[in-house]
Amino acid sequence: MQANTLTPQKLFEPQVRYVIPVFQRPYVWEIEKQWEPLWADVRAVADELLETQNLAQPTEVSAHFLGAVVLDQQSNPAGYIQVRHVIDGQQRLITLQLLLNAVRQVAEKHGRPRDAALLKALVRNPEHIIEEDDELLKVWPILADRAPFQHAMDDDPGNDSGEHRVSQAIVFLRERIRDWALEGDENNATDRLRALTTTLARHLKLVVIDLEPGDNAQAIFEALNDRGSPLLAADLVKNAVFQAAERQHLDTEQLDQDYWAALSGDFWRQELRQGRLNRPRIDVFLNYWLTMRRAHLVPSDRIFADFRDHVLAQATDVRSVLAELKSDAQCYRQLDSHPPRSVPGTFHYRVIEVMDIAATMPLLLWLLRPGSSVPPHARDQSLEAVESWLVRRMLCRTTLADTNSVVVELIRHLGLQDPSEVGVATRRFLAEQTGDSRRWPHDVEVIDSLRQIRFYSVMIPRRRGRMILEALEDSYRSSKSEEAHCPRASLTVEHLMPVSWQKNWSAGVADDPVARQQRERRVQKLGNLTLLTSKLNPILSNNVWDNVDQKQSKRNGINQHSVLMLNKQLLAEHVRWTDEDIEERSRTLATQITEKIWTRPE
Repeated sequence: MQANTLTPQKLFEPQVRYVIPVFQRPYVWEIEKQWEPLWADVRAVADELLETQNLAQPTEVSAHFLGAVVLDQQSNPAGYIQVRHVIDGQQRLITLQLLLNAVRQVAEKHGRPRDAALLKALVRNPEHIIEEDDELLKVWPILADRAPFQHAMDDDPGNDSGEHRVSQAIVFLRERIRDWALEGDENNATDRLRALTTTLARHLKLVVIDLEPGDNAQAIFEALNDRGSPLLAADLVKNAVFQAAERQHLDTEQLDQDYWAALSGDFWRQELRQGRLNRPRIDVFLNYWLTMRRAHLVPSDRIFADFRDHVLAQATDVRSVLAELKSDAQCYRQLDSHPPRSVPGTFHYRVIEVMDIAATMPLLLWLLRPGSSVPPHARDQSLEAVESWLVRRMLCRTTLADTNSVVVELIRHLGLQDPSEVGVATRRFLAEQTGDSRRWPHDVEVIDSLRQIRFYSVMIPRRRGRMILEALEDSYRSSKSEEAHCPRASLTVEHLMPVSWQKNWSAGVADDPVARQQRERRVQKLGNLTLLTSKLNPILSNNVWDNVDQKQSKRNGINQHSVLMLNKQLLAEHVRWTDEDIEERSRTLATQITEKIWTRPE
């Protein structure tokens, strides 16, 4: 490779096109990390140039280095515009073009025509030599950025608005430039814009690396990062896939439109919390996808290497890999949109959202992906078994740390079964686990635990506790009902005997230290909890269970205003509410959990 230090004028003045290959990531630079620092650097040089009052001899002002770009010369017929592929540095080149064009637009209104003309020559090729419209601009982005970039480079004020980062960048830069140029005496705008034009043309430097025949463009791409925006694992995956597509002589532009576009956009680059770290959704998906596909645990720092070595290396046609990725990505995107009453919808809510056990995502994706041949009844039976295994372990306060390994082994095991037997095979597999970190607790263990633990405390996090009560409510409803699931968003957990029981509930225990201690534990048990709407909960609060003034009693308030089956069952079975009633209801609800909701083969 050959490296040279060039100014923007030397880089962009020739009749040339810098094409961003389709395997590159979209434009990701943003205001705080890149645009603002870049403008500050450029402005500082322009201010220094103004202070010297020596625009005719600009070499006396120190240059500012913008970083490096890596280019790959493309063959083209003699007389045509030169074409180079941008292997690295596309974020810099796009931003630099936006900056040059923003200064040009301001200079055309407030500066010298000569400066505007010089800048125009750095962003557009002469119209009389181009044969296709896409040859007009010096830089040609990938499809996802192309339309916003074309709008940003023209002079139509109607194109200024838009959520795309390219659109936001041109507006940001133009506003900063205009404010700086018109700062103080507007009569000085011409000199200031002349200094800024000189700065952009001659005082910025880039290290331009031109690859030679035989240089490995993919290896170089994988080794480099842009300023402040490290490459995602997905960026490396995309690069490898489309490099392979070029070697297979496939139309990469068409592949980008047909397949990879489904994995592009802000949705996929949004960061998600995973453990202690935030990671882009696209990388999280690829992690799940590889774990599912290989039935093997894939560390987050091995996503690209595993994809390259175990997926791409075995693909004779990358179109099959892209088609599979697109299909499974669309499935992953819809995992949280299954009907609440469906088994997948319930599993996603209870296990993924509330219990936050993302380790089960590869299995959920394996069962629901379009390529799965598992029939719905077997799929549902499998998900119900896994949910029961997890909830029972949580209620027995046993570790869930081995879930990753169990899920991977289960996927591997299910892959060997007849699809129609996947549900039965899941139940059998989990029931056969014997280690302390893997056992599927029996009914008696769950019931004993629920009768003993302070359910509504740190032992069972509050959101999980509410989910258990919601499941109990659902279990008392008819599966044929239009409202087979309770309204999750509006319900809160209510203590029947209040936590502050001393005010209205102290009769018989106020002077007994042992009884007081027992009651402090008992009010947090499962049997003392129910669900009420967020409006009704504070109204009843510390009220007594029943008294002469029925309007003020908790029992009457629940009877009149709650429509939940959980509360109808409560009122039908308990006229009074005492410590003994709490114990009795704890046993009843624990039995309902083990026999009706989260069952286990004995």
